[in-house]
Amino acid sequence: MKKLLYISIAAIALTSCQPEFNDPVDEQGFYSSGDADFSNFVAVGNSLTAGYADGALYLNGQQNSFPSMLAIQFKHVGGGDFTQPLVNDNFGGLLANGNQIMDNRRVIVLGTDGSQTPEILDGTPTTDISNVLEGPFNNMGVPGSKIFHLVANGYGNIANLEVGAANPYFVRMASTTDASIIEDAASQNPTFFSLWIGNNDILSYATSGGIGVDQSGNLDPTTYGENDITDPNVFAKVYNDLLTALTNGGAKGVVANIPNVTTIPYFTTVPYNAIPLDAQTAGVVNQAYAQYNGGLLQAQSFGLITAEEVAQRTIQFSAGQNAVVILDEDLTDLTGINPGLTNMRQATAEDLLPLTTSSILGTLADPNNPQSIIGVAVPLTDGQALTATEIEMVTNAQTAYNATIEALATQYDLAFVDVEALMNQLANGGISFDGGNITNTFATGGAFSLDGVHPTQRGYAVIANQIINAINEKYNATIPALNPGAYPTIFVK
Repeated sequence: MKKLLYISIAAIALTSCQPEFNDPVDEQGFYSSGDADFSNFVAVGNSLTAGYADGALYLNGQQNSFPSMLAIQFKHVGGGDFTQPLVNDNFGGLLANGNQIMDNRRVIVLGTDGSQTPEILDGTPTTDISNVLEGPFNNMGVPGSKIFHLVANGYGNIANLEVGAANPYFVRMASTTDASIIEDAASQNPTFFSLWIGNNDILSYATSGGIGVDQSGNLDPTTYGENDITDPNVFAKVYNDLLTALTNGGAKGVVANIPNVTTIPYFTTVPYNAIPLDAQTAGVVNQAYAQYNGGLLQAQSFGLITAEEVAQRTIQFSAGQNAVVILDEDLTDLTGINPGLTNMRQATAEDLLPLTTSSILGTLADPNNPQSIIGVAVPLTDGQALTATEIEMVTNAQTAYNATIEALATQYDLAFVDVEALMNQLANGGISFDGGNITNTFATGGAFSLDGVHPTQRGYAVIANQIINAINEKYNATIPALNPGAYPTIFVK
C-alpha cells in the first residue's frame, strides 16, 4: 500500500535521467594535485557523505554521492579507486534477516487528475544488513550517525540493534562487530580525507519538534537520548580525536561545517499561518474559543499569568490566512486550576512547522467529530512544531560546533568549507550554474530531495564544487569542477 507524504505539488521540474560529467581537458599537465596527494581518498561522515536522499539510501544516490563525485574529479590529479558499500537496488529500504526495517525512498507519483504527490515507493528492497560486505570502503558515510557514534566500538554489531547501540548501515559494512567507524576509516591510511559530521547532533532534535533534551553540560554521550542535542564540549573533543586519527599518517584533508536547520525545506515549506478561513467560519471558531480566552483573563485576575502571556495565548481567527494553533510547553501550566486551559497558543513567524505537518493540518483528529480540525480546534503537539525557544537551543549548539570545526581546521592546516553560507545562499535567491539555478524551495527548487533535509544529486554536485574550490585554494591544486546541471533532481515513478 502506498504511503502518502506531505503536500501535493502543483508544478515540478522532473527528471529521471542518468547524470553525465562534462568531458574535462585531459592534456598532460593541465590539472595539478598541488600540495596534496589524492591517491587514497577516504570520506568520513553521516548520511550526507553516504549519498542519502529522498528519505533513503539507494543505489543511484550512492553512485552520485558527493565523495564519489570528488573521487572522479580526483582521477585527473592522481586519484585512485574509490569503493563504496553499495546497496542492491533503487528501492532504498533495508532488510534485517528478511524483515524490512527501513522505508523505501520517496518518489513523485503522477495522479490521473494531474496531481504530483510524494509517496513511498512500492516494492520490496533486496538489501539485507545481515549480508555483511567485505571492505575496506573509501566512503565511510553512515546515515544517522552523530559525532560520538564515529568512535563507538560495536556500532556495527547487529546484536546491538535492539538496544539502540548499533546502526544498520554500519552493520553491513563494518570490518568486525567490534570496529568503530573511525577505526575502519583510519586503518586505510588515507592520503586525503573529507570529514563532514555533526548535522545529526542537532538535526534529530529539530526534526522531532524538540522532543529531546539539550545535553549541554552533560559530558557522557552514553546517557543521551536519540533526539538529544550533543554537548559542545563532547563535540569538540571527539572532533579533535577524529582529526588526530585521520591525519596520523600525514594525510591532508577537507572539513565542512553545519548548516542552520532553518534554511532547509523541512522547516521552510509549511508556513506558520497555514489555515485559510472565511469570515463566517472564523467567527464560529472564535465563539468556540471564547470560554478559553475568558479563562485566561480570569487566570490573570488571580495573578497566575501576566497580561503579556494572556496576549500570547489568546486564540483569535479572522478572514484570510491564520496562524496554526500549537502546544507550547514553555507556557505557564494552568491545567491544575482549569483543565481546559491547556498550553495552547497560535504560532508566530518565529516558530517552524516541520514538512510532515502538511499532511495533517486541516484533517480531523477524530473522524467522527467534524469539529476536531487539527491546527484549528486541535492544536499541533509539541513534536509537531519547533518553537522559538527550541530553535534558539539548536542555533546555540550549531554555532558552537561550527566554531570548533573552523578552529580545528586551522589547527590541523586543513581546507575548510562553509556549508552554512552555501545553504544561506540557496535560501536567498539560489545558486546559479551553467544552464540553471537551484534554490531551497521544496521539490521545485532542485537543491533538496523529497525528504526536505538531504540534497538532490544536483544539490550534492553544488556542494562538491564548493569542496573542490576549497581544496584548490588550500593546496594549490587545479581540480576541475562539476556541471551540476548534468545531475538529476527528483524522480518520478
